[in-house]
Amino acid sequence: QVQLVESGGDLVQPGGSLRLSCAASGTIFRLHAMAWYRQAPGKQRELVARISSGGMTNYADSVKGRFTISRDNAVNTVYLAMNSLKPEDTAVYYCNANNGVMTYWGQGTQVTVSS
Repeated sequence: QVQLVESGGDLVQPGGSLRLSCAASGTIFRLHAMAWYRQAPGKQRELVARISSGGMTNYADSVKGRFTISRDNAVNTVYLAMNSLKPEDTAVYYCNANNGVMTYWGQGTQVTVSS
């Protein structure tokens, strides 16, 4: 059974930084594209950043230049480094794994950007 466990969400002031982690188990991590999505209250879930099994990345326009996605296949973990955080980044952030056949989701971690 595949499990994705996110951590690192917190309350942070505008302009601050956070790093989210997502630890995967029960699958061959290196074969999966990994992504971070977020969902704010009353809004649809949206893609934030994605990293392929080969390490290629892409980002939502709203986070380009501020967020960085990375992966460490040795420890089956994907990260999302978030800098220059804005109130509009407030959301529940979800980890996603996809191998082209199956897709898996974590339970989410709350990020709140507020003074």
